[in-house]
Amino acid sequence: MYLYIILCICFAAAFIYFEHQEKYVPAVVLKGLASLCFVLLGKSFNNDSQTGKLIVLGLLLGCIADILLNLRFVFEKKGKIIFLVGILVFLSGHIVYLCAILPYTKNVLLCVVAGVVLTALLMKWIFTKITAQKAFKIFGIVYIGAIVLFNVVAFSNMLTAPSTFAYYIFCGAVFFLISDIVLILNTFGSESKFSLRITNLSLYYIGQLLIALSIRFIK
Repeated sequence: MYLYIILCICFAAAFIYFEHQEKYVPAVVLKGLASLCFVLLGKSFNNDSQTGKLIVLGLLLGCIADILLNLRFVFEKKGKIIFLVGILVFLSGHIVYLCAILPYTKNVLLCVVAGVVLTALLMKWIFTKITAQKAFKIFGIVYIGAIVLFNVVAFSNMLTAPSTFAYYIFCGAVFFLISDIVLILNTFGSESKFSLRITNLSLYYIGQLLIALSIRFIK
């Protein structure tokens, strides 16, 4: 377990370095290896429950999306479409995570309403900070909506059915959401900053590792 976590951190650090040096081919390989580590971490707990299987699938989709998002730098002419496909795969991962924890939820309708309201407020604020094409904005609304709903459901579960599993899932979801907000602001904002890139990736890998670790506590 600890080996996968250590390797994930090391590969992620090397990836950030090579990406900053604009060496995009080794960067995408290292990013793929870092993401593979959190998939293997989740898989290592050998949890055969439906919840465990869905979370591992979500981790795998995240790994694939990670590779796609950085392939846009390798194939610049297809960069926009590769980025959108990557976001779509990430969206699929969030939906899978959501499906994994919904059975633990006592008031789905309330969570959906809260998710819609929070998404509207968050996106209203984000749109004041960025400039993006219409297609990216539409994808952004749907994508952020899914991860906000994931956060709301995870928070609800932690309150109504507290457990170590629920706690890890909620913390992972929060890190993931903040990471994506930073990514959006840094990608579509007025100026891209390396410090924000480091923040985005650090929060992302912490989030995915926490979600992977949650499988250990599924009962």
